[in-house]
Amino acid sequence: MVATAAVDAARVAEIGKYVVLTDPPRADLLALVEIAAQVARVPMATINLITDVAQHQIATHGFEASICAREDSMCNLVLHEGAPVVVPDASLDERFRDNPFVTGALGDVRFYATHQLVTPDGVVIGTLCVFDTVARELSDEQERALAGLADRVVDLLELELRTRELRRSNEQLAGFAGQVSHDLRNPLAAVTLSLRMLGEHLEGRPGQDDRALGYLLERALGGAERMQSLIDDLLAYARVGAELQRVPVDLTAVLADVRADLAAALAGATLVEGDLPTVTGDPVHLRAVLQNLVANAVKFTRPGEPAHVEVDSVRVRDVWRIEVCDRGPGIAPDQRERVFLPLARIDASVEGSGIGLSTCRRIVEAHGGRIGLTDAAYGGTCAWFELPA
Repeated sequence: MVATAAVDAARVAEIGKYVVLTDPPRADLLALVEIAAQVARVPMATINLITDVAQHQIATHGFEASICAREDSMCNLVLHEGAPVVVPDASLDERFRDNPFVTGALGDVRFYATHQLVTPDGVVIGTLCVFDTVARELSDEQERALAGLADRVVDLLELELRTRELRRSNEQLAGFAGQVSHDLRNPLAAVTLSLRMLGEHLEGRPGQDDRALGYLLERALGGAERMQSLIDDLLAYARVGAELQRVPVDLTAVLADVRADLAAALAGATLVEGDLPTVTGDPVHLRAVLQNLVANAVKFTRPGEPAHVEVDSVRVRDVWRIEVCDRGPGIAPDQRERVFLPLARIDASVEGSGIGLSTCRRIVEAHGGRIGLTDAAYGGTCAWFELPA
């Protein structure tokens, strides 16, 4: 009895994580049970989740969903069989012939097939069940298909769970970053203001000591500005993952804006623009991606050579691949994944917070895409990202 109670408790805890017992039926689960009925060629199918006291039909096809006592559930009788159960005629099976869903008290089930729903932690939380009011058989192919659909039920439940957890984590991270940013900005602003006032006070005083002090002030102001930039980058990194806009984004127009924003950094550099597509996404976030990648490409040059950056795109099956290539010293293959980690930097002599590429990855992945680095055709590095076409 203790073991049974422990198993029940584990199952109830797992079911609780998915938050589906009280919500309206989900469209994805309804579509899946309809497919299950079509595969088995029966009129009815359901997803049952079984708690310690009841069976909950969270999605049904061919009849209205309901809740019944666990002791009345047919699936409860074979919940822990460890394998699918297929019964051609339940009225002839000693396990089910007296069940109210078979006798007519709650239903007139004859054909019955059930496949356990097993979570990644190995907990059986319920079943994918198909049935009919007439006796019938299943082919081996149908049984394999239903087993696969049972796995997909769990996949859908897990996907929604992970999405919900990620959304909550992002909200907490954004809130934390916002608070930290606010707490850091105020004292930093006070320090910067004081340094500027002191610098103004020293203007016009040519003494040797004053010149040395002025040099130190410049260094202090530079450090304060870099800290402000780091705070802004951290906040931007944390905010990615909030609700994205989904609108057409003309990347050619976005790149024109980036060129204007980076006019000072691009002075003396060559920026070659290819044909860029219009994609669906968040214009602010995608602009941040292009701006980060172009700014990075401009920073990395070979000694004595001006920056040369090429931005182009290519359609690869069902995605657009956008490439930003430079002719710099390149990045070793074993370092190309590390640069996407927060605060990771390959060359400490190049200015930057080490957060830009991490933010780019979060943005691109939030759009359902990928991002990476490869060798450029003429030496250097190609930063690329892919978005659904």
